[in-house]
Amino acid sequence: MKFFEGSRIPIKSWCNNPEQGAVDQAQNLASLPFAFKHVSLMPDTHQGYGMPIGGVLATKGVVIPNCVGVDIGCGMCAIKTSLKELTTEELKILLGGIRKSIPVGFNRHQKAQKDSLMPSLGEATGCMPSVVCQEYQSALHQLGTLGGGNHFIEIQKGSDGYIWIMLHSGSRNLGYKVARHYNDIAKKLNEKWYSNIPKKYDLAFLPLDSEEAQNYLREMNYCLEFAKANRFHMMNKIKEIFTDQLPDINFDEIINIHHNYATMENHFGTNVVLHRKGATSARKSEIGIIPGSQGTASYIVRGLGNPESFMSCSHGAGRTMSRTKARETLNLEEEVKKMENKGILHSIRGKSSLDEASSSYKDIDVVMEEQKDLVEIVTKLTPLAVVKG
Repeated sequence: MKFFEGSRIPIKSWCNNPEQGAVDQAQNLASLPFAFKHVSLMPDTHQGYGMPIGGVLATKGVVIPNCVGVDIGCGMCAIKTSLKELTTEELKILLGGIRKSIPVGFNRHQKAQKDSLMPSLGEATGCMPSVVCQEYQSALHQLGTLGGGNHFIEIQKGSDGYIWIMLHSGSRNLGYKVARHYNDIAKKLNEKWYSNIPKKYDLAFLPLDSEEAQNYLREMNYCLEFAKANRFHMMNKIKEIFTDQLPDINFDEIINIHHNYATMENHFGTNVVLHRKGATSARKSEIGIIPGSQGTASYIVRGLGNPESFMSCSHGAGRTMSRTKARETLNLEEEVKKMENKGILHSIRGKSSLDEASSSYKDIDVVMEEQKDLVEIVTKLTPLAVVKG
């Protein structure tokens, strides 16, 4: 762990060489009057919007929408199968079925999915505050869709000898709309209150005892449930595709986690709002998922409950270069050759795909080494085939 003196509270970084942009943003967090104890940076940390990705912030009395981010509830699902081997031909058939059944990128289902698959809208009112109600019908078409960017579906071989399925996705446009709506409200209110937090920090806050904060938390929690339902819907479709091709297959229970959210927790004897932005809960004995990049290993882990990280760990490998820089500087032939040499059925189709090549991410082995006091490895998962958004 690396220690930085913050302007008000310290910064503790499990990344031994954090980029300056992430450190600068952590310093902004450390200056907030309601920030509690210290700011934690995970080993995958890199610069984000307002708050670094791979950051953990505890606050007293306020919630900060931009410290959750625009993909509320983004997270991981993984499931262990009873299979021990898959041929290349079987992998190609399975990938074809997945691509046919699950829309990726900006695509969505033409037909609305069943209401019964969606989280309940509420009890007394039958509906949530503004944004979720407005976007509900659109969300029915987004349920069971992967999205773009670093979202993926991967078939893997585990160090336990079994085939695993893993996917990474979030709350789609619903979470984006909720995040933008409440961040805009927070900025307007902070102006009205003459908040002394500089606008350029992009860390506008909502007091917990305000109606706006309570509405945000309700809608944020709905987005968490929607993101989970989205992942489960996709995973169930994938299970059907596997079963159609391999009728004797069995599946373990789904492991599910999310890594963009705020929640009430108790740390160091104090009740706080804990913001995890690109960070995962790692309480003692809690099972988690830490994915690598396309073409590198992922891990099923068990939390060690380290209080210094607010019982958190990384959510992945973390980027080393921007998407634009990756597309401009990486060599397409070299990146494709890396994947083919490993025998991976990959999703690098051209220069536009290079932003998700493994060279644009940190070395997952280094990331895991830097957080060995946060989690222990349960199963190492090696990629066999990848579908990217």
